[in-house]
Amino acid sequence: MWHWALIAASLQTQAIPMEDLDLKAMVQEWGQPQKSRSVDGRPLSIGGVRFERGVGTHASSTLTVLADGKAVAFRAKVGVDDEVGTRGSVEFLVLKDGKAAWRSGVLRGGQPAKECQVSLQGARIVELRVTDAGDGIDFDHANWAEATLEVLAGTKLRVLARPEEPPMKIASHRRDRTELHGPRIVGTTPGRPFLFRIPATGKGPLRFSANGLPEGLTLDPATGIVRGRVPKPGTYDVKVEVSGPAGKDRRTIRIVAGKGKLALTPPLGWNSWNVWGLSVSADKVRDAARAFVETGLAGHGYQYVNIDDGWEAGRAPDGEILCNEKFPDMKALADEVHALGLKLGIYSSPGPKTCGGYEGSYRHELQDARTYAKWGIDYLKYDWCSYGQIAKDGSLVELQKPYKVMREALDSVDRDIVYSLCQYGMGDVWKWGNLVGGDLWRTTGDITDTWGSMSGIGFAQGKIAKYAGPSGWNDPDMLVVGMVGWGPSVRPNRLTKNEQITHISLWAMLAAPFLIGCDLTKLDEFTKDLLMNHEILEIQQDPLGKPPVQRDLGDGTEVWTRRLWDGTIAVALFNRNFAAKEVAVSWSSIGVQGSPRVLDCWRRKDLGRVPNGLRQRVPGHGALVFKVGTPKPAW
Repeated sequence: MWHWALIAASLQTQAIPMEDLDLKAMVQEWGQPQKSRSVDGRPLSIGGVRFERGVGTHASSTLTVLADGKAVAFRAKVGVDDEVGTRGSVEFLVLKDGKAAWRSGVLRGGQPAKECQVSLQGARIVELRVTDAGDGIDFDHANWAEATLEVLAGTKLRVLARPEEPPMKIASHRRDRTELHGPRIVGTTPGRPFLFRIPATGKGPLRFSANGLPEGLTLDPATGIVRGRVPKPGTYDVKVEVSGPAGKDRRTIRIVAGKGKLALTPPLGWNSWNVWGLSVSADKVRDAARAFVETGLAGHGYQYVNIDDGWEAGRAPDGEILCNEKFPDMKALADEVHALGLKLGIYSSPGPKTCGGYEGSYRHELQDARTYAKWGIDYLKYDWCSYGQIAKDGSLVELQKPYKVMREALDSVDRDIVYSLCQYGMGDVWKWGNLVGGDLWRTTGDITDTWGSMSGIGFAQGKIAKYAGPSGWNDPDMLVVGMVGWGPSVRPNRLTKNEQITHISLWAMLAAPFLIGCDLTKLDEFTKDLLMNHEILEIQQDPLGKPPVQRDLGDGTEVWTRRLWDGTIAVALFNRNFAAKEVAVSWSSIGVQGSPRVLDCWRRKDLGRVPNGLRQRVPGHGALVFKVGTPKPAW
């Protein structure tokens, strides 16, 4: 008999079924929690066994209970509901005062229920949590079957609504001086068209100059746009200067010409899906491109304006892909985007149909690649979708095959097209995405603007971060900040401001692509401050692309560190608890000696030399990011 069971036997206790608690305050990603039914309203069933009582929920979800020291134990049988078959993967956790007291490990559809028995003695706050096991929430129908809290006799448990702290104040993106931003290293294929807008901000008019441009490239000094073709392989360190009424700034930008040298830093841009869904149109894409320039996003290095699903029609008699009525002239649209020094992205599927039911590229891969090149496309998101009906099985050979075919097609055309594999992490794509020619690859299912989705995806990426680097990035999906909606209308974001700060901090520490998913014509000041924080972008765009080191402190807080090209270390403090918490890290634990200089990135404060380490109050669901050390640029 367990220690807690012996204690319970000596006390007067009562059992409170989980389904008798107030489930209205239970936070979950999809649907509503159900009493003694699955999330879809069917009888609870795990591994072929029916259960009469319990709670059906959906990852990610949390039920927070105020136990106030009067809970003794928790028991349940947990697993994925049989209504999803063998699909779905979740993990169940029981937390005592923010620290995991029990976790199930990853459970999948079709597996038998796992028994949970855990002592709650002394706990003030108990959290019953289900995560998506790091692979998105699709089919994650989770059951707490026969779930019971053993409490002292006469105790009435209270379920806590999700508390929300005041948003942390972050620095304005507006800076008084003239300044250069964006990637410090840019790649191109010798002989192919090159386009790069030097990112800079400051009171205009601005004037640009560059010393050391490789043969074949020219700079427009009024716009900072570099165009041309680099004729032969090589590495070129270009000294760039921008000047204006508010001063000057200089930096060295390295241009690398060679095979497979695209996306040397994670792409910065926008994608239409999370805001417009299938209602995307040329006018909306044109508005986004103009907003890049007008808001200053282009001045901070954002360059890709990407069309997701919904642009396709059928095919011409000769098989060439056609645009629908929303995109009357794709080449003209590309020309407009290029005139701004920006790049245009497009979407397709290796299957016969896209996810939205539009025309895919199956058996037309080379023809489509040639069409994209003719139009002037710079980025391709290639989404698995209906190829699942073509693939013989789920083997690596079948998972890789369609992506190899399109890679060969892209290699054959006279245009650099960044290649984004979208297949949701199947077959551990992070281990082989680069081998089939991907420049980035999706590692998860679709993200949504909820804490469970964003944090479940983001915090799970640390363990696979080592597989990413220059020209091969893990992509945990697009950003969900600002006004989103998935079309045709937009709405306010469901993430709190603190949660959005955590979102951007995580993606920056992971060197993940920053592909904005909101309406760029409706950016408020907070969202601009999030997306155009120079110090955070310097971390995300770091030329080394080193993976972070993730340290779980066991109390709902984490410390992440990442070594940067200039010899400094990025340090992020995360608080996954609802309430604020102090988070500490010693310099010795991250290999730092003495009293280094410390810069608070989000608040843009120079903290001077700091001895011993950091000890900071981090808001609930919030994050702080610091740069530690004295910068010494590598070139």
